Amino acid sequence: MSATQILVLAFAGVGLLAIAAIFSIAFRRGDTAARPKVGRLGRKSRRRDRAAARARQAQPAPEASVHEAAEPAPIDPLAGREVVDEDTMGVTRRQFFNRGVLGVFGLFMAQFGIAALAFMWPKLRAGGFGSKVIAGNAEDLAALVFLSDGRVTPLFVPAAQTYLVPFQGQLEGSSFEGLPVVAGGLMALWQRCVHLGCRVPQCEASQGFECPCHGSKYNYHGEYEDGPAPRNLDRFAVTVDDDGQLVIDTGTVIQTARASVKTTEYPQGPSCI
Repeated sequence: MSATQILVLAFAGVGLLAIAAIFSIAFRRGDTAARPKVGRLGRKSRRRDRAAARARQAQPAPEASVHEAAEPAPIDPLAGREVVDEDTMGVTRRQFFNRGVLGVFGLFMAQFGIAALAFMWPKLRAGGFGSKVIAGNAEDLAALVFLSDGRVTPLFVPAAQTYLVPFQGQLEGSSFEGLPVVAGGLMALWQRCVHLGCRVPQCEASQGFECPCHGSKYNYHGEYEDGPAPRNLDRFAVTVDDDGQLVIDTGTVIQTARASVKTTEYPQGPSCI
């Protein structure tokens, strides 16, 4: 299990615990609101009540008059009340609002959790970015990157987010020596600038890549030339299969330091930025 999957599971567990805690608090509050609240009298109040009771007991009972005897006893308005149990009464307004808010919040948390999992979960679709992408026949691709005047123009492969460029230098002694970055005479450069992630467009005039965001510049082999970029352009591992197809492994990102010995000339014309 990868670190990303562990992190996703941890976030999901925390979210479930939070939802369970919210349910527990809401139902506890609802039960508390349904119970009558009985206060406690203070010491002085209890002392006054006892004194009044003793005074009433010490007084002689008054003789009932004929008029008073004729009057009917008062009717207790609460004596004939109908006691309604909790099931008959149903949900109180406070309980309804508490459960409604809880339901909306729970739905929001569920949607947020699903969206987070969809964002962080790796794409397993075969042939998409993050896996191996077949760009086409290696010989046909190599023929497309050369211009009639001898210059080159990168071929962009959208599925791999890659610029295909021909590699005409020497691997020995370069920053690419021993790395699987060249196959069929082609190299796959990731379109993302290594400074802050902007897409780096090609510049045919200077025969290189120039970032419009902060001015980082690279030659056509993706080697650092100028600007705030900390290293060369990242690139993907490439191979040629048995059918002559160029395979770009976008799941294998290869980083290289700034090259002290350049493998191609830059600039070969005016800059684009």
